Amino acid sequence: MKDALIVSALSLVPKHAASGFLGRVARARFPRPVLRLLLRWYCWKYKVNLDECEGTIDDYDSLVDFFTRPLKPGVRPVDTAPEAIVSPCDGKVYSVGTVVDDRIPQSDTQHFSARELVQGRPGYEGAQYAVIYLSPRDYHRVHTPMAGTVCHYQYVPGALWPVFPAATRKIPFLFSRNERLTAFLHTPLGEVAECLVGAFGVGRIRVVFSDVVSNTGQPGGEGAVDHALGRADEIGRFEMGSTVVLLFPAGSVQWTVRAGEPVRLGQRIGIV
Repeated sequence: MKDALIVSALSLVPKHAASGFLGRVARARFPRPVLRLLLRWYCWKYKVNLDECEGTIDDYDSLVDFFTRPLKPGVRPVDTAPEAIVSPCDGKVYSVGTVVDDRIPQSDTQHFSARELVQGRPGYEGAQYAVIYLSPRDYHRVHTPMAGTVCHYQYVPGALWPVFPAATRKIPFLFSRNERLTAFLHTPLGEVAECLVGAFGVGRIRVVFSDVVSNTGQPGGEGAVDHALGRADEIGRFEMGSTVVLLFPAGSVQWTVRAGEPVRLGQRIGIV
């Protein structure tokens, strides 16, 4: 009942307008004492580990600036074994496995469409998938699960439903309905899709290989790119939010994590 009430309340909120307002607040340059209080509250509320991030609270100029904070060198060791697939971010595994009948679980009761997620791009039938949720406490830059070259991207404007557990349990096809920006990487395994899914709150996504920024009024689209990245190199970041979906070619990965497990950037989550 609680989940239903939360989702019913959210359905009445104009999510893009509300996210736009929250985005302006998050990017605002408040007086330093006010910002310091806001950031200290945020760290207390979400139990942010300040020992892992570069600098101090006083080094950040806005909530978004802090939200996209870099980590200190060495605090996320990267598995360097040739066979390792690593987590692209900090977060919690929502689901992991093999796409069956075009379905990827987003909770115990709901699923979303792999085909819709990548706008019908071929090659992902029976794909291996991992869905990782980033909570407000997590580091919110997103990296690569393996070395590869970004060869194509898709930007799909869409809904901005929240992606916390209550929403994933009640809103069908959530991740294939929400705004998202997907990078397609050419790798030794074949093409790998790394989809950054926006969410209620701000919803902005930036990537290193294009000047496209989600939830800024830009039209959807896709295009070819040629941007080489090493294993665990930064590929993009969330300015508040959200979720990463990985799709690997069918039969190419054996997962070493399970749904419900916390993961950290660079940690092994599968082997080839």
